[in-house]
Amino acid sequence: MDFTLKIWRQENARSKGKFESYNITGISSDTSFLEMLDILNEQLVAEERETITFDHDCREGICGMCSLFINGRPHGPDDDVTTCQLHMRKFKNNDTIYIEPWRSAAFPVIRDLMVDRNAFDKILQAGGFTSVGTGGVPDGNAILVPRDDAEKAMDAAACIGCGACVAACKNGSAMLFVSAKVSHLALLPQGKAEASRRVKSMVAKMDELGFGNCTNTGACEVECPKNISISNIARMNREYYCAKLKD
Repeated sequence: MDFTLKIWRQENARSKGKFESYNITGISSDTSFLEMLDILNEQLVAEERETITFDHDCREGICGMCSLFINGRPHGPDDDVTTCQLHMRKFKNNDTIYIEPWRSAAFPVIRDLMVDRNAFDKILQAGGFTSVGTGGVPDGNAILVPRDDAEKAMDAAACIGCGACVAACKNGSAMLFVSAKVSHLALLPQGKAEASRRVKSMVAKMDELGFGNCTNTGACEVECPKNISISNIARMNREYYCAKLKD
């Protein structure tokens, strides 16, 4: 398969970027999207040209590092997958493919297709943890948790923090990410002791870092590779309002 790639090139967050065109040929339909970019970079090295910077790590759909905006969609045209799980068979021969970094004020471009998602780490550091004694592992396993709550907590914990929700949102909101991290702890007994402090701290940090407001368009849920539900946003709002009322 042959492709024309329109790839965003940008030296850093302060410089002005632009699309540059690259032609790549002989790509197998079973090649993953990131492997295709590896092949392109090998070609550029052979031609003594500057390689393309992009983020990746596990390449198993777990780490969330492969944050690419492909033909107008976070992680590309396939559903429920990250970029590293996307294969070239999802495109047609001789297609033109546009590849961009996440677009968000809170995710400044480091170089080319790589953005700084440290804002997510700062939100987690603000409250995405438990710091009170909840007993050892045997004690934790002995605490009865309703099956429905356990399932919802596990579904929320599936969030890998890739940032697709922010990239898909017209406001650059991080509400789906934050609500998933709030929900998976708020639903479990071990997280309830610090629930009020947690939600207030994480929401305050999200606002401080410049993420936009949620207007319930639902684009975040549609593009999330782990199917995180926007029902978590409603739960987070309830947790937040209850915490503020207690104050």
